[in-house]
Amino acid sequence: MDFSSIFLSEALGTGILILLGAGVVANVLLTKSKGFDGGWLLITFGWGLGVFGGVYVAYKSGGHLNPAVTIGNLFAGADEYAPGVPVNFTNTLAYLSGQMVGAFVGACLAYAVYKKHFDAEPDEAKKLGIFATGPAIRSYGWNFVTEVIATFVLVLVILAFGHTPSGLGPLAAALLVVGIGASLGGPTGYAINPARDLGPRIAYALLPTQRAANVLPPQRVPADLSAGGGAHRRLAEDPGPDLPANRKDADWRYAWVPVFGPLAGGALAGLAAQAFL
Repeated sequence: MDFSSIFLSEALGTGILILLGAGVVANVLLTKSKGFDGGWLLITFGWGLGVFGGVYVAYKSGGHLNPAVTIGNLFAGADEYAPGVPVNFTNTLAYLSGQMVGAFVGACLAYAVYKKHFDAEPDEAKKLGIFATGPAIRSYGWNFVTEVIATFVLVLVILAFGHTPSGLGPLAAALLVVGIGASLGGPTGYAINPARDLGPRIAYALLPTQRAANVLPPQRVPADLSAGGGAHRRLAEDPGPDLPANRKDADWRYAWVPVFGPLAGGALAGLAAQAFL
């Protein structure tokens, strides 16, 4: 396969993944959706089935759909990313760029599907949660550790699939993602995929998600909070997800965690696979 074939295969597969994944989160979070308040398990199964469809669509390139999976294969010492696709710099770039572009486009398509529901939703934090992950308890170091561990599990098990052929293929990967979401997803929303988080986060920053009536001027921090103790000052400078409900913020302060955590987890899983599998 040449660069363009790999790029298109990964972009299409990752686009399907994000369209269905962001779509299920929108269905559960947006108040006027028929799937509103469907719960965590609906979200985990939606993401798992998104993986199922995406891997099938990207079968020509091996259906990585995730830079952490590509990096895991690289660190595992693989000769090929997929049959007929040698491991080299050009092909690695094709995988990573295709995944990022596909994630961005898939997020935009999910927005288009739910456009009127976005217009009707006053809570901007919910809208960000459709596109990007965020921690339940903000602690950047421990959030990073969570993403490393969850992605390590994802990539190690995917690499093990190659040594234990079962014929399940994409279904096995889908069930693995459901399991990770159900077991390890609570602390950070289990990005486990840098493209899955960064591409949609960029889309959120660019798309007109706000309702015009809800756009407020920046809120000035009261003097007694901004000049007082360190805890108050940290809240003023880094409010995280606790923003005014109608203020748009892509939470770039946190964005490095779901990018570098999964990359580290994928690399460690590749090294572990090379040593032990």
